[in-house]
Amino acid sequence: MAQNRFIALHEAAALVPDGATIALGGMTLYRRPVAFVKALLARSPRPIDLTLLSFTAGYESDLLVGAGCVAAVRSCYFGLEAFGLAPMFTVAAQKGHIRIIEETEASLAAGLRAAAARVGFMPSRAWIGTDLPRLRPDVKTILDPYSGQILMAFPALPVAVAVLHGLEADHNGNVRINNNLGVDMELIYAAKTVICTVERVVPRLERSLDGPIIPAPGADWIALAPRGAWPTSCYPDYPLGGGELLTYVEMCSGGQFEDYLQRALAT
Repeated sequence: MAQNRFIALHEAAALVPDGATIALGGMTLYRRPVAFVKALLARSPRPIDLTLLSFTAGYESDLLVGAGCVAAVRSCYFGLEAFGLAPMFTVAAQKGHIRIIEETEASLAAGLRAAAARVGFMPSRAWIGTDLPRLRPDVKTILDPYSGQILMAFPALPVAVAVLHGLEADHNGNVRINNNLGVDMELIYAAKTVICTVERVVPRLERSLDGPIIPAPGADWIALAPRGAWPTSCYPDYPLGGGELLTYVEMCSGGQFEDYLQRALAT
């Protein structure tokens, strides 16, 4: 049965429907599912009206925004770290081409916990005494029946598809990711469908300090994608490709996003 979880990358990309909420794993420029995003953009037609959920959005998320696939973004950070702003997201946000749903680390954490618990909301003290609720009228207040305190009730974040990139998978469907976890483990429980791309497939995973193992059946589908996180890094296999990220920023700044995208999809 575990062998039935292994599919081709283009088959995995076909599982994302228009209008879906897609969550991308990894952190900033580390272990991002770049190969999956490229496969998504190689589809004809490309998906549209996606809601992009990412704890920290980076290069791969900017590709989706630039290609016109994203209608809304839920993230507490969207950028390229030392390489500056995410150019296509910045332009789209400034022009009002995408909807930005205000989130913080606390609201994303609470929303994912609610989704994982299969409840409608998760209470928290976060945002109390701030102006953030004015930007998110869907976040209500609730009375704690035990303490009498007023708490914020963060609605569950429904995730149709979560995509993670891992170091390796074994024939039983177990997947190893590295220790830069982000919210990958939470996404496994919150998402309806979990897709893992991996650098390699091995007969059996052994316990290691390199990272935790997502036990089967945490990943619904597994696709082989060597160097599938590049130009973001995938420790300990390879570092980030700084030159490629600089090229991306320079070409986007020069109005050459489509040229860059065609080149990226060809490699």
